[in-house]
Amino acid sequence: MKIILSFIFTALITFTATARNPNIIYILADDLGYGDLSCFGQKHFKTPNIDSLAAEGMIFTEHYSGSTVCAPSRCCLLTGKHTGHSFVRGNAEIQPEGQSSMPGSTFTMAHMLKKAGYTTGVFGKWGLGAPDSDSENMTISTGSFMRKEGA
Repeated sequence: MKIILSFIFTALITFTATARNPNIIYILADDLGYGDLSCFGQKHFKTPNIDSLAAEGMIFTEHYSGSTVCAPSRCCLLTGKHTGHSFVRGNAEIQPEGQSSMPGSTFTMAHMLKKAGYTTGVFGKWGLGAPDSDSENMTISTGSFMRKEGA
């Protein structure tokens, strides 16, 4: 899987070798559809901050979600693995809190971006393991709503 992720980001790494690294802001929101943002035509409410990001940067209008539920979608996004090969395949709750976790040694997009000189962070819901699980321990917690990978 490292080879596939490496291939995907070869152009990015090649680009960043000769120019300043572009900022990457990836917004993954549960239950947010293409038509839910005013920059894509939503008329009932405004999303001015996201609209500003879209106006100043690149936008992508096609995306494949790795699953119909949140935890496996996050796992697929971070690892580049198909749901059938990912570590998290459903929203199975582990008591007293959390969900199935990824192994702490999981190679993620954040690790790849770190090698290209980026500092990475995840803000909001982690959803890939309970507190003190292997995947929780692979991150450095810098606050209750931020996790920083690849540090």
